[in-house]
Amino acid sequence: MSPWRHYGGFVLAGVLALLTDALILHGLYTGLGLSPYLARLPAIACAMIVSWLINRTITFAATDPPSLREFAKFAAVSWFAQLINYVVFASILMAMPGISPLAALVTASLVAMFASYLGFRFGVFRST
Repeated sequence: MSPWRHYGGFVLAGVLALLTDALILHGLYTGLGLSPYLARLPAIACAMIVSWLINRTITFAATDPPSLREFAKFAAVSWFAQLINYVVFASILMAMPGISPLAALVTASLVAMFASYLGFRFGVFRST
């Protein structure tokens, strides 16, 4: 597989997952009045599914059919990376109370991106 497709797929998965996360965060935060801390939880869960589907088909071109085991490993790596993401997100909001939650989200997501890639590459899709 070409490096362009591999890394491009990872970037595509990340961007689409980030957009999913941001749209759901924004909708729950502004539309329903949930706190940004609470709104992130369902936003992260939906973004994780988007990321798994794109990463398995494009980034790592998995040839085995999707399985519950693969998804469980992906979910474990994703939740660990999202824990990093959430801690950075919450820390930014606490350190800079006037910052937009979306700006904190983007910054936190960039930090967590590295943990995600390493976990997916060497833990979830290592045979591809």
